[in-house]
Amino acid sequence: MAKEVRELEHEEFPLAEKVWTHYRGQKADPARERIFGVFIDGTLAATARCTLHSGGLEMDCVFTLDEHRGHGYAREVVQMLLEECGSETIYIHSTLPLIGFYGNLGFEPIPEARLPESIRERFIFCFGEMEGCNVAPMMRSPGTR
Repeated sequence: MAKEVRELEHEEFPLAEKVWTHYRGQKADPARERIFGVFIDGTLAATARCTLHSGGLEMDCVFTLDEHRGHGYAREVVQMLLEECGSETIYIHSTLPLIGFYGNLGFEPIPEARLPESIRERFIFCFGEMEGCNVAPMMRSPGTR
């Protein structure tokens, strides 16, 4: 089994979108995003996306296809994203069960009000109650290990 962890080229973004059909059907924007992936035998198995917003960087779309779960691919792809994008503060909206996973990667929970407005507004449907939406805002400062 051949494994490769790397950043996707813009022309490969449709591969990520295909993976994301299993994960809220996200679309990629090459003008604002960098996408990292784990390829197993040439097939994209896991992703993590870093998006540039007016207020900062957001990581999302951390997703591993069901048939590839349990091998640490999510951790590997997030670690690569952090190596490449971690010189700036990165914000995330973690699901509540994954707070520990992201905490082990240097993210810390923050009050919703500390999210840059351009990132916070993506969860406006929570009406200021992200926990009620099963979401916790977190951030990772530059240089955190």
